[in-house]
Amino acid sequence: MRIGILAYHFPPEPAFIPGSLAEELAVRGHEVKVLTGFPDYPGGHVYPGWRQRWRHETRSERLTVRRVPRYCSGDGSIGGRMAGYLSFAGSATLTGRSFLADVDALYVHLPPANAFAAVGLLRLLGRVPTVVHVQDVWTEDEPVGAENGRWAGRIAAAMARTCRAAAGIAVAAPSLRDRVVAAGADPARVRVVLNWTDERIFHPARPSPAARRLVRRDDRCVVMHAGTIGARQGLETAVRAAAALDHTMDLVLVGSGADERRVRGLAAELRAENVRFVQRRSPLDMPDLYAAADYQLVMLRNLPELRSTLPAKLQAAFSCAAPVVASAGGDTADLVERARAGLSCPPEDWASLADRFWLAATIPPPARAEMGRRGREAYLREMSMPAGVDRIERLLHEAAGRGVGR
Repeated sequence: MRIGILAYHFPPEPAFIPGSLAEELAVRGHEVKVLTGFPDYPGGHVYPGWRQRWRHETRSERLTVRRVPRYCSGDGSIGGRMAGYLSFAGSATLTGRSFLADVDALYVHLPPANAFAAVGLLRLLGRVPTVVHVQDVWTEDEPVGAENGRWAGRIAAAMARTCRAAAGIAVAAPSLRDRVVAAGADPARVRVVLNWTDERIFHPARPSPAARRLVRRDDRCVVMHAGTIGARQGLETAVRAAAALDHTMDLVLVGSGADERRVRGLAAELRAENVRFVQRRSPLDMPDLYAAADYQLVMLRNLPELRSTLPAKLQAAFSCAAPVVASAGGDTADLVERARAGLSCPPEDWASLADRFWLAATIPPPARAEMGRRGREAYLREMSMPAGVDRIERLLHEAAGRGVGR
């Protein structure tokens, strides 16, 4: 097939799903064309060595990537992000008519950032059958205000319009299916396709002596959170829970983020000497650190929109055969419990999380390893790249075969 891909972010940005999908479809013999922007994530500034311009194109065997300009503010404001979304929509629409005119089917990677571009391109391409992969719903880490509310409504309307027009829909979390059906999508065209992780990096490993020295101080149970320390995670809950078990377990936070100062301040206020902070590490280092810890912590706040979210660290932990402690609701907790790959508790409830930490510390190492093994099996069965690409490829074939509206 000739397959088009519309992606707001694409490698070298940390946009693993559209990047690995494009490469794998090309390996499978398809001719793949990617329409995307110039790399600017997460800082909001175009990467060094790159210059925005029209008709920037790179080619490899069966894979062509066309980049178009978009507004990059770097200030993180709602207005700046909306300007980026709208400018990319305009650039993608102007370029898409000629660049994607000959594709048999179009795959749209659909986080909220891509909503306006998807609407414009689908209208322009008309009869080209489309498969959209819904990643998320509109969320904001900032307090909700009038401006945010207006844009959230517009983005939600654009995403709903795209889903109604699509020949096939993949959703990245089970409960997202209900959301897109409620928005008007045909239930018969919706499939769950869970995101995968970078399997070249995240796989079972044995801990090095250096990783053990970094993560462990003694034989106490170590629960590690690796990733962003931000508003979505609510890591204050984890600090309070760990502080209640000062002599039972250690909590190691690897990474950084907007809420790091606040979380560090709470740990100092509570005199939680069993809470330690480790600077952000390269993804290449993480399997080694995962193996040195006993559990990986997955945290999500108690927000309705996060019930339909599977954080990327969950797939990474499962792929590495690391048992999980999940302080989350919705799909994340359901998946951990269904796979029997760890422990879970309601979000933003430090007392319940402290109970899970205590239980995790009492579970003997062979039983922990068995949790990790079951998580690895669940990953290979439900989340792996071959499984995910198989499902998307099948949706693209079905879309191209029946066309829009059949």
